[in-house]
Amino acid sequence: MIPRHKSEALIFIYLYICNIYDNNLKYHCERFSNNKNPQFSDQEILTIYLFAMAYEQKFKVKHIHGYAKDFLLSWFPGLPSYVCFCKRLNRMNGALSAFTSSLIALLPKDGADLNTSVLDSMPIITCSGKRTAKVAREITDKTYCATKGIWYFGLKIHLLGFHRPKRLPLPEALVITEASENDLNVFKQNWSYIGNRNFFGDKIYHDPPLPHESTRVVFAIAKLFLATTTPFSMPSSPA
Repeated sequence: MIPRHKSEALIFIYLYICNIYDNNLKYHCERFSNNKNPQFSDQEILTIYLFAMAYEQKFKVKHIHGYAKDFLLSWFPGLPSYVCFCKRLNRMNGALSAFTSSLIALLPKDGADLNTSVLDSMPIITCSGKRTAKVAREITDKTYCATKGIWYFGLKIHLLGFHRPKRLPLPEALVITEASENDLNVFKQNWSYIGNRNFFGDKIYHDPPLPHESTRVVFAIAKLFLATTTPFSMPSSPA
């Protein structure tokens, strides 16, 4: 059993997932086999996954499945074994990516400067560089993180966010790549086509020729930029 307010949240999440799944997500995880309509649906998997993280602070799949087995079995009687749950969840990566994009599009843009964006990236570490990588080796690789001063295996998440004075940037887009992927390459491939926009980032993004003359990449120190109420001018190249 779960409290009433959590029950209402669970129902809301399930109904929202069902709606967006029928309109969009199903095309990112469609099956072409005799088992295209499993007893335990994709909507149920996504509901359990998101609910357990949002309301129970369960961030490991093992803990999410254990919580569902102990407290949500009356809601989801067809809950599969842990191994099957992991396999099904891993196949939902395309749907989760599309779901994240739809949520970002719904974020309110009040107070955001739509003509100014912040660029940055951060590592997703799966293994120390001193060890042999065993997790997701087909999509991870080894690189050096200058900020943390360590070698590591993993991925890198890249963020494009609208500037909000004295507040954290409002996410506009997220891209996940191999850890060794250069930040400038990600910018060129995903966001350099955006016109009439000032981009603030560190020196890794410095590359004068851009597809749009109206697009500028400005060097900035993140803390100083976020503390100002209006964008400030910086030199065209680092000192």
